[in-house]
Amino acid sequence: MRRKDREVTDLGAIGRIIGDCKVLRLGMVDGRRPYVVPMNFGFDLRDGVLELYCHSALEGRKIEILRRNPEVCFEMDCGHKLVEAKAACSYGFAYSSVIGEGTVGFIEDPEEKLRALLKIMEHQTGRSDFSIPDAALRGVLAFRVSAGSFTAKQRLLPPGP
Repeated sequence: MRRKDREVTDLGAIGRIIGDCKVLRLGMVDGRRPYVVPMNFGFDLRDGVLELYCHSALEGRKIEILRRNPEVCFEMDCGHKLVEAKAACSYGFAYSSVIGEGTVGFIEDPEEKLRALLKIMEHQTGRSDFSIPDAALRGVLAFRVSAGSFTAKQRLLPPGP
């Protein structure tokens, strides 16, 4: 990381950043071409291990790519705020972000799939009291991104007057 002064290494702080982000961008390789899609997600971050949970239709370009090559990268960001200044070159942007790489694993077990979907709902809504019928479980594909590595970065707003 070039800007070590913006690096976030505390796992609690990284978990809070991920908790504030609601969309991740999932990068894949389709043959020789990159392919990126925005996705809602849920997550677990325990003992330095990050797992991201996503859901999808049962088929489509993304799924075809992931079945051929499960190696992915991801990016998420939040806390966006323009940092104003007098001169154009002094403007900046406050943000928090997490970037990483990992491997996709499709979740076949119904109980594990339910857990993944509930993690997504909890992250997106703050609620964990949903029930998901079996027919809905069968009609959706769930997958886990096991992050092999990830880093976090943050530029906070400067102190106000």
